Amino acid sequence: MADASVCEFDTLTVDVYGQTYEQRRQSVEHRLEDLGHGLTLELVAIPGGTFVMGAPKTEEGWHPSQSPQHTVAIAPFWMGKYPVTQAQWSVVAALPNVKHPLPPKPSCFTGANRPVEQVSWQDAIEFCARLSIHTHRRYRLPSEAEWEYACRAPILTSGTLERGKVQSATTTTPFWCGETITTELANYSGVDWEYEGRVCSKGSYGKGATGSDRRETTDVGSFAIANAFGLYDMHGLVREWCVDRWHDSYDGAPDDGSAWIENGTTDQRVLRGGSWNGSPKVCRSAFRSKLNPETHLYDIGFRVVGEG
Repeated sequence: MADASVCEFDTLTVDVYGQTYEQRRQSVEHRLEDLGHGLTLELVAIPGGTFVMGAPKTEEGWHPSQSPQHTVAIAPFWMGKYPVTQAQWSVVAALPNVKHPLPPKPSCFTGANRPVEQVSWQDAIEFCARLSIHTHRRYRLPSEAEWEYACRAPILTSGTLERGKVQSATTTTPFWCGETITTELANYSGVDWEYEGRVCSKGSYGKGATGSDRRETTDVGSFAIANAFGLYDMHGLVREWCVDRWHDSYDGAPDDGSAWIENGTTDQRVLRGGSWNGSPKVCRSAFRSKLNPETHLYDIGFRVVGEG
């Protein structure tokens, strides 16, 4: 991995209607991991801090699985700037097996810079194991707490985020950008879906407007706006695997940001972030879902966490 350097990015905040009222240029430490074949994996430094995990009952789309809200302390870590792309997947899938083979081209919507999808939790774990051996650094899936912390991100007015710098808090709004979100900022289903004359899935959130429904993935980073940690596509695009087992609520959850593996309700694993196929409600920072670890679907991908 190359030495850390600083990269700049644009972030913003929207009002309750989804209109931008503040746009900022910020910077963050980042590193490039050489994958070979002219490809790199870009990671950004996520500073340590504390945040309130989960959603209040007053939040639109709240579910008991997102409660009780609780304070979690997070140690600094490195996180993939984007979901893993199909080009990156192909290179790592060609490395020697650790536990099981990986398909070189699993995705439904093909494109080198589109996120890899139709990969199971088990496939994502295998990818991390191979990448770790290849780079001599440990790579893994994020814990659910790390993922939500990274998604929420603090609202900063200026400055450079440094890996060891502690943030006092993150956003408490449903989305990192504010009270609502638009399809100009993320790839999700922004139209109302009706069944028997009733709206069963809203394309808008809060006082925000409906928008586009692309019905497929897009290139990572294509919206050119990151959250305040410098991470792209945290809302929508593809659901992202976390390492944790599913628990029906946060009763007894760790408060140190570690993965919650013990005493799971099932062996199902947690997914975060929503997708191109979901409504804005399921793209919220606090939204969580579950699937069997061997599941492959065309809206499931992942991003990695790097240690060291």
